Amino acid sequence: MLPEPDPALCRALADDLHDAGFFSEALRSAWGETADNAIARGLRSPAMRALGDRADALAVLGRLLVLGMPQPIAAVDRALPTLGAVGLERLGLCRIDGDVVPQAIIRPQSFTDDRGSGQWWIASDLDEAALGGPLPEDHVLGVGGASLTLAGLQLPTPAGRALDLGAGCGIQSLRARRDVAEVVATDISDRALRFTRLNALLNGMTGIRTLRGSLFEPVRGERFDRVVSNPPFVITPRVAGVPAYEYRDGGMQGDDLVASVIRGVGTHLEPGGVALMLGNWESRGGTVGLDRVREWVESSDVPLDAWVIERESLDPLAYAELWVRDGGTVPGTPQYAALIDAWLTDFDERGVTGIGFGYVLLRRPVSGAPSLARYERIGQSLGGQDALGAHLARALAAHDRVAALDDDALAAAVLIVAPDITEARHHLPGVEDPSVIELHQGGGFARVVAADPGLAALVGACDGDLAVGVLIDAIATLLEVDGRELRRALLPEVRELVFTGFLAFA
Repeated sequence: MLPEPDPALCRALADDLHDAGFFSEALRSAWGETADNAIARGLRSPAMRALGDRADALAVLGRLLVLGMPQPIAAVDRALPTLGAVGLERLGLCRIDGDVVPQAIIRPQSFTDDRGSGQWWIASDLDEAALGGPLPEDHVLGVGGASLTLAGLQLPTPAGRALDLGAGCGIQSLRARRDVAEVVATDISDRALRFTRLNALLNGMTGIRTLRGSLFEPVRGERFDRVVSNPPFVITPRVAGVPAYEYRDGGMQGDDLVASVIRGVGTHLEPGGVALMLGNWESRGGTVGLDRVREWVESSDVPLDAWVIERESLDPLAYAELWVRDGGTVPGTPQYAALIDAWLTDFDERGVTGIGFGYVLLRRPVSGAPSLARYERIGQSLGGQDALGAHLARALAAHDRVAALDDDALAAAVLIVAPDITEARHHLPGVEDPSVIELHQGGGFARVVAADPGLAALVGACDGDLAVGVLIDAIATLLEVDGRELRRALLPEVRELVFTGFLAFA
């Protein structure tokens, strides 16, 4: 059992890690980019070869805390001169048995947001490579792709209280605390919450309180300005012989857990409060996944604004393969075949044809009825992952502003084209006029918008000088079309371009 973290020992460990230069870039430089990418895929050998017999503090700590390899006591004592191997053992992060044998990993995690760049040290359970086999069901996961995605989606705007629902190792709590005064982190796993407290102490972060319990039970009756959740959304068969990992499996059938969070989160949001979460949803019974998510939102406990983005969709076989391998069961074994069959049988029983993965943003209106109901698929590469939270915040503010304007007020507004927007024109050979005009977004969700000559001309003319209506009238004269008709056609597209970040109020 991971002991309750001692603040003094955590401070000593942090000091030693800092003095050893135990940071992402230093480690990447020590073993090279290829080895760094291999570690993310569970392969340690390239990093081990690169480090060779180096005995400096960075190399020793890289082997011990990142790769999960036992190290000599004397070497660890030299690498951690303040804490020592005994202090590391008292934190529950190793055991001393001839050598120092790691019981957890600590990996530096760099990040960038609107306030600049920084680095955290994140402790979690030993991974597959260190264990040499499948993960235990109570495994506490470290920082993976999904958790980094959600951290990047968090809004970088000040708020009072936040709830981290299903905290795991606590990465979302650390990210939220940069902008929120107080964070409440909940999880069903006491081990996960001890890692959350350990990581808060290790990174000198106060204002994070932990509560044990399932979903919203620990915070019944409480409301928050922000809710962030990377819930255990993986769809897992509820049959004997299929491992149920606490970090990814919510114990409900199909996508019921995601539906439960969406339906219940509104009562825990303050007016104007925003919930951000990741999730999986099934397409089944002739209803596509995004439409099922819409039904969950519309049946939520309180009316909510909603912006749901499906990033990818997998067929049942591909989904089963992904999560069976994630648990450490390798292809070609009888266990692998049995687990795949269990997944496919489970999907067949519900008529599942596909499983979507994406982002869910929900907001409790300050007053009145919801005004945002957007359900979309965005499959192309993203612009700037670290900047997505800022993009979401700007989009919500733009939506509120433009929704308050009728067409006459919008026509009187002065807009400016965003600096990351470029235009591409495609011509058939020998033809003067373009056959296709596209507007490309460099940041945000890297959207591509097909534009006709009128819209392209309007966007190009939005330089913060003249009002939208004046520009449309001038374009109508240039194109020799009716100005009123052009205004009726373009103003809805202007609203969309303001929301998506192609245009902004000057």
